Amino acid sequence: MKYLHLIWAALFRRKARTFLTLVSIITAFLLFGMLDAVRTTFESNGKSLLGVDRLVTSSRYSIIQSLPLALQAQIAAVPGVRDVAYANWFGGMYQEPKNFVFSYAVSTNYLDAYPEIRLSPAQRKAFDDTRTGVVIGAALAKKYGWKVGDKIPLQSTIFPRKNGDKTWPFDIVGIFTVSKGALNTMDQMFLLHWKYFDEANAYASHAVGWYIDRLQDPAQADRVGAAIDALSANSDHETRTQTEQAFGASFAKQLGDIGLIVSAIMGAVFFTLILLTGNTMAQAVRERTSELAVLKTIGFSSRSVLSMVLAESVLLLVLGGVIGVGLAALLAPIVTKGSGGMVNLPPVSAGSWALGIGLMVVIGLLVGALPAWRAMRLNIVDALAGR
Repeated sequence: MKYLHLIWAALFRRKARTFLTLVSIITAFLLFGMLDAVRTTFESNGKSLLGVDRLVTSSRYSIIQSLPLALQAQIAAVPGVRDVAYANWFGGMYQEPKNFVFSYAVSTNYLDAYPEIRLSPAQRKAFDDTRTGVVIGAALAKKYGWKVGDKIPLQSTIFPRKNGDKTWPFDIVGIFTVSKGALNTMDQMFLLHWKYFDEANAYASHAVGWYIDRLQDPAQADRVGAAIDALSANSDHETRTQTEQAFGASFAKQLGDIGLIVSAIMGAVFFTLILLTGNTMAQAVRERTSELAVLKTIGFSSRSVLSMVLAESVLLLVLGGVIGVGLAALLAPIVTKGSGGMVNLPPVSAGSWALGIGLMVVIGLLVGALPAWRAMRLNIVDALAGR
């Protein structure tokens, strides 16, 4: 630490270059913080203790392949199953494509399977009694300014009505809230009646997207899941029963492997950062060749010079990296609030901070290694002679 003033002075010898390099480092670690939050969101989705008594049964081959409605009664008859609800993806848009809505056609007992969804008895009765009725999450209602009694036209990205029109009319009859710890985006859901959906859509087939199986005893999940899948073994609609966490992950993977995508992006960003900061450090040491020779002349050892150059490189990375991750920590709640909950980014965790700081130090040592080695091996006579 006694040489910190020398390291600091060397670091800001060329202020413009250092500033531009810092901006690049800040941007890289800002991306790291935000993308790591995205990865954490997808990995943690479904890890809540709420819903541990539920399994999800979907097609073994693809999440978009439907299952026969008749399977509900067979699943309900499996020992250990308390009751069975079902749902189908609707894929709605409000007014224009950018206004995507998490919309599902659900069975009449779907809300019973999710006690974390809080809906007043009066609104629940209105939902049960209204063919075109829908219930929506409070966050979704706030986002668009919807209220009970509104008539909402929603366009389906997949299912046209029998008259060919993709615009479906709905009546909002209830707005629900969710318990703390519920699945991400649950308070953004738009729930409509599966019966209305099946009767009115052009592809009506009396099939559903997936089943929600409530268990009598969560400890029997493996046995019950295997028994459910055995019902359709060797048929044209073989199933895969899994936890909600695994089902959510498979749903997300329809977009791609989130972890792989994030890793690939960050790999490209940090590779570019290594090249950039490595060039900056090499140029900075080259410009100070004579100064380093003077330091050696007045008594600084080769090891001291090596340590100072490495410390300068690490300080540059840590300074920019901490600012970048700090900005990510500030922006994550802003992004969540600005999206109305559609993008739900968690705070930057202690694990992310630790990983980020580790990367800062490793990259700093990596890009400073060659310039520091050359500084250590510097010949005083040659350096002062300009050779």
